[in-house]
Amino acid sequence: MALRVGAEPFSATGGPVGVVLCHGFTGSPASMRPWAEQLAAAGLTVELPLLPGHGMSWQEMQVTRWPDWYAVVDQSLRALEERCEQVFVMGLSMGGSLALRLAQEHGDAISGIVVVNPSIHSSNRMLALLPLLRHVVAAGPGVSNDIKLEGRDEVAYDKVPLQSLHSLTKFWRLVRDDLPRITQPLLVFGSEVDHVVEPTNGREVIERVSSADVQYVVLPDSYHVATLDNDAQTIIDGSLSFIRRLTADAPSSKLKTDGRAS
Repeated sequence: MALRVGAEPFSATGGPVGVVLCHGFTGSPASMRPWAEQLAAAGLTVELPLLPGHGMSWQEMQVTRWPDWYAVVDQSLRALEERCEQVFVMGLSMGGSLALRLAQEHGDAISGIVVVNPSIHSSNRMLALLPLLRHVVAAGPGVSNDIKLEGRDEVAYDKVPLQSLHSLTKFWRLVRDDLPRITQPLLVFGSEVDHVVEPTNGREVIERVSSADVQYVVLPDSYHVATLDNDAQTIIDGSLSFIRRLTADAPSSKLKTDGRAS
């Protein structure tokens, strides 16, 4: 099946500071593209991969599981570790979970983490039925385009493959259990109103990590896909400031301050 327009991965070669960006469950790189492009314009080396099963159809996704998604972002990170002096990981929703897992597994090789509305749990009681329901029903209602700003499209599915969702819930437990392993500087953005992921997710992350350097920024004018919403520039500017602060002692890692490429 052909890749959907707008779901293409993004890659840019810049300076010695690298960033891996991870998109969300049933979504695509479209949700992260403006963020990735501005990071690249600031002089960063950027990798925004397309996760397996995404960007085509939900039927393609239903045969994929969390190890498939994680393997791709892990590969992107390892590639940047070979090319860059410092590497950061960033993610939206499930992409935030993937970024947190990268931090848990790679330790000091990661200089910092930025997550937007990360997902690590859900209070939806329907999830308790997944172990049985996934064998009877192939897909459920989609959770795409929870965006306050009109005219934006994250190029996501209108259905959720239940086998993949069941795998995601297992991944959530793994990430939650290992939150204390995270010691890197952490910046969390949380939407004040989110119709997909409860704000308690981001709060649990900042409360349970072992990082000494933790910031939580409330996004007052965005829904779940905040990276395409009214507060998108707050996320972009905040992440660039975060990186600049953490690379300040590395002269070769200086970034452009005006957001434009050299």
